[in-house]
Amino acid sequence: MVEDTKERIRAVALELFTAHGYEQTSLREIADRVGITKASLYYHHPSKQALLVAIVEPLLRDWRMMVERLEAVPHTPEHVRDALGECLNTLLRHREACALFARDVPALLTAVGPVLVEAKELGTRMNAWLAGPEPSQADLVRAFAATEVLNSALASAVMLPSVPQAELRATLLDAAAAVLGLTQADPTTGTAGRPGL
Repeated sequence: MVEDTKERIRAVALELFTAHGYEQTSLREIADRVGITKASLYYHHPSKQALLVAIVEPLLRDWRMMVERLEAVPHTPEHVRDALGECLNTLLRHREACALFARDVPALLTAVGPVLVEAKELGTRMNAWLAGPEPSQADLVRAFAATEVLNSALASAVMLPSVPQAELRATLLDAAAAVLGLTQADPTTGTAGRPGL
């Protein structure tokens, strides 16, 4: 029951933060929408900042696990494409939380700075792996550009709300793979390789 209430609070807070902005949404509004008192809300989340961290933490946790798995596999075209797909899956699984970041960056930088520091560090580690062993300057630029393509999913809930998630995923995956010089996956094998010159 307690976990259900915490989840309802997070869901309502995310909806209101996304619609009205983090700073413009009060804890009273969240409590009223959930149907609890403000004191009850404080029992579950001691501050608005703690509530925001609770919304963002699942995304960060999944991102952390993804990067750790990624660093444990060799850098091959197949693993690179799999990594791009897993990154997109993570972003899209947390599409609503990502939309919050796309909408309200300045307020969030202040409220969850340490969380964003870790997210940036994880992004740097992912880029380093995508660039490959002993990368050239061009490899580093391509890795950064590919992750920027994937990060388009961050704003997709706000900027492309009518695009179905499957279409969004397939298009962004192909675009990021193309930036890295990978061909589209073979639908019969699911593997990808470098295009012939």
